[in-house]
Amino acid sequence: MKPFLRNRLARYADRLGELEFLLSREDIMSDMKQFLALSREHTDVASVATRWHRYQVREADLASAREMLADPDMAEMAQEEMDSATLELAQLEAELQRMLLPKDPDDARNAFVEIRAGTGGDESALFAADMARLYTRYCERKGWRTEFISESASELGGYKEVVLKISGDGVYGALKFESGGHRVQRVPVTETQGRIHTSACTVAVLAEPDEAVTITINPADLRIDTYRASGAGGQHINKTDSAVRITHLPTGIVAECQDGRSQHGNKAQAMKVLTARIIEKDRSARAAKDAAERKGLIGTGDRSDRIRTYNFPQGRLTDHRINLTLYKLLTIMEGDLDDVVQALQAYEAAEQLAALEVAANA
Repeated sequence: MKPFLRNRLARYADRLGELEFLLSREDIMSDMKQFLALSREHTDVASVATRWHRYQVREADLASAREMLADPDMAEMAQEEMDSATLELAQLEAELQRMLLPKDPDDARNAFVEIRAGTGGDESALFAADMARLYTRYCERKGWRTEFISESASELGGYKEVVLKISGDGVYGALKFESGGHRVQRVPVTETQGRIHTSACTVAVLAEPDEAVTITINPADLRIDTYRASGAGGQHINKTDSAVRITHLPTGIVAECQDGRSQHGNKAQAMKVLTARIIEKDRSARAAKDAAERKGLIGTGDRSDRIRTYNFPQGRLTDHRINLTLYKLLTIMEGDLDDVVQALQAYEAAEQLAALEVAANA
């Protein structure tokens, strides 16, 4: 284990002792807000400190086993202990590294997924529909709930734009890497000559705002329009002005919802989408100042602006940010996205760990 990690972990053991002392004080116990905050910290710190203690114990076991190797009568037992300790140490080190990484408070939140057709005309709209299907299938595998918030259908059955709300545990943390330009290479259903075409769509993943700490929007800055919904929804949805479109005048950001039967419900949902877009706009503006985060910004929809390529003739998916190539495209399009998500999460964790080491050595 690297020295900088050992130094950080040693501080957890010290902090655990401090917290146990604080939680035993009567003045702390009488202040419920402070007591609960310290209790939550104690739980987190104890989890790390316990694993760090176990790591140190197994290191000592490994050292003892190596000394025992010199005794022929103990060599076999010593080797078994060395193998066991080495395996457990590797597992503990991986766990401890993950626990030391900074946590994004939004990772546990629900998310809005916006998919827009880009370059490529009707084919890009069909690809946008395929991406919506990919995400809904992935969510089914994860046990997450998916709702269609708004949709603008194309003539051939694709989507010019579609917005999904996905609810479940850890949704944003899994899907946030999907933001950006997605490029597809395949023979479109509209192609009569059998030629491969390239088209694109953009995906934006927004964390659902925390109602307790969300930004304040001045009602005077909003223009709210109602209209009759189009598309799926049965007869009722087309008989009333239930669909809602909200425009934030200072930024020009627009959100709409037409999925529900209630105008009130659609307004509330559209407001959540609008707030998420405003928050994401602020987040992106800050990220643009940091070159290390620029690759995560949403693309323009141009063929050359892409984070990922879906090559159907070769059955290949390539994520250009981490040079990941998988030859299981049809399976992925059916919702088997775990290999991609896990590779991106591992890459982010490695970058965070490297950043921690740089900071420790600065």
